[in-house]
Amino acid sequence: MSGERQAKASKSVPATIRVVIAEDQGMVRGALAALLGLEPDFEVVGTAEDGQQAYDLVQELQPDLLLADIEMPRMSGIELAAKVADLDPAPRVVMLTTFGRSGYFQSAVAAGAVGYMLKDAPAEHLAAALRRVKAGGRAFDPELAAMPAQANPLTTREREVLRLVGDGCGNAEIAGRVHLSRGTVRNYISEAMSKLHARNRTAAARIAREKGWL
Repeated sequence: MSGERQAKASKSVPATIRVVIAEDQGMVRGALAALLGLEPDFEVVGTAEDGQQAYDLVQELQPDLLLADIEMPRMSGIELAAKVADLDPAPRVVMLTTFGRSGYFQSAVAAGAVGYMLKDAPAEHLAAALRRVKAGGRAFDPELAAMPAQANPLTTREREVLRLVGDGCGNAEIAGRVHLSRGTVRNYISEAMSKLHARNRTAAARIAREKGWL
């Protein structure tokens, strides 16, 4: 009889959802961990302040879910989502960001994210969305999901070069980092400026970032 009571009790306890949080802003990271910590079925097993640290934690801890920002040092959330997709087991990835842009959304989905939420959404929506993702569903901001896809016109090299332009690097430094000649770097920047109808290299980097194409 006692065994039956124990079995019934165990069925009433929800399964724990293990989460790693990747967020470069300390206060936001702490607030997210505290918020999920109030839920009986969540356990925040690790937090990371950059993409590489998050990847290392995912490998070590094997969480069910990875909740990640997009713009982080060392590895972006989109790059992180694509990289953890190759792990076995791989966590299901939900992006939580301030960037409500179609380009970021499309890039995140292409990288394997099954959730994309904005930080200004009501706090109570987060736990519900994560439960839905853990159960095998998806959790996309409805307005972003309804936006028409806008194709990224930039090549991989052009994106790489423009990211470094946006970081304030000059052509010589970019050439050294990506192992190309300065002339080739100038050509990539020129091509990107033409595609984006930008007046200069800085404007090209800004436009590409605002579109979510980097």
